[in-house]
Amino acid sequence: MTVIGMTVVKKTAAAERNGIVADADGHPDLQEFDLSAVLAALADDNRRNVIAQLYAEPDGTEQFCSVFGMPWAPSTRTHHFRVLRKAGLIWQRDVGNGRMTKLRREDMERAFPGLLGAILDADRGRHPARPATR
Repeated sequence: MTVIGMTVVKKTAAAERNGIVADADGHPDLQEFDLSAVLAALADDNRRNVIAQLYAEPDGTEQFCSVFGMPWAPSTRTHHFRVLRKAGLIWQRDVGNGRMTKLRREDMERAFPGLLGAILDADRGRHPARPATR
């Protein structure tokens, strides 16, 4: 592990070969974004609902995980946010005993132009204002 400023980063063997640095929480670098991982993360209604809520906010807005109204057990919530984080859809940081979540809108647009908006627009037409379940 390496400390850059106040951020702890780790380098995997693959990252070192490609000159990519992933942070300690597993946020992928833009070059590491994988379309299959993004689509798999968005295939779940609950995760898509979280992304839709973040997408509706101004760019750069951070929300505590608790504001999404998810009736999940803590372990399930952790799993869903990990999937979103590892796909590159969200950025998270610890604040006290909570976690702030932010949509990586600009990175997603650079990696897959128009994809996120198209998926959320298509989903909104089928399921307007759908509450999270599970």
